[in-house]
Amino acid sequence: MSSTARVPSPQQPVQSLVAPKAPLGLRIGFWICIAISVAVVLRRVIALAFPTRSAAPQLANLDAAFASHTALTLAHILPALAFVVLVPVVLLRPPGMAQWAERPLYPLGAVVGLTAYAMSRFAVGGWVERSAVLFFNTWFLFSLARSFAFRRRPEPGLERRWLLRAVVVLLGIATTRPVMGVFFATSRLTHLTPNQFFGVAFWIGFSINALVIEIWLRTGGRRLRKRNSVRLAGA
Repeated sequence: MSSTARVPSPQQPVQSLVAPKAPLGLRIGFWICIAISVAVVLRRVIALAFPTRSAAPQLANLDAAFASHTALTLAHILPALAFVVLVPVVLLRPPGMAQWAERPLYPLGAVVGLTAYAMSRFAVGGWVERSAVLFFNTWFLFSLARSFAFRRRPEPGLERRWLLRAVVVLLGIATTRPVMGVFFATSRLTHLTPNQFFGVAFWIGFSINALVIEIWLRTGGRRLRKRNSVRLAGA
């Protein structure tokens, strides 16, 4: 994709070439999700490499569940780690300015999505968790494919918008962690086990991210179209 900026034609809306600027709260949330995602992967790799018997029973059972399919777990989380590390490089630079990071991003995302389907066979939360994975993982792959299609045209603005959708859905795994933390902290009162609340936590975490990015893209897009119409009227 050429890094040369294109001049929008009358038939091509200006807003398709520009993504709305994220407010401070979203940027902070983005970095928190990145940090949690990296920490989750590193913790899982360490747990697989150096299993411990001193963990709490619920965590020990989870570690054992992932250790039962170590190869598939690593095939999923290591590409996910690489994807998450590359995301800030791609999104925080103007389109076309980080092509070395953009090129591997799409195949890495495809691997993450396809292995997520395979991982859902071993869902801790049963069919509730599996349904969340199938739904949001399909949306992740669809958004990634749309972004790649717009990259090939090229249409940087639409590429960026669909890539944002894919990235934020993938980072939903980070949002599930605080939700799970609440369930773990209240388990003595609710008597819920991970098998019972993991699926609910997945639906809550992924839904929060998907809704936030969609609301922001739509409201930000309307504000951007209004500003562009004012600029064009005054040109």
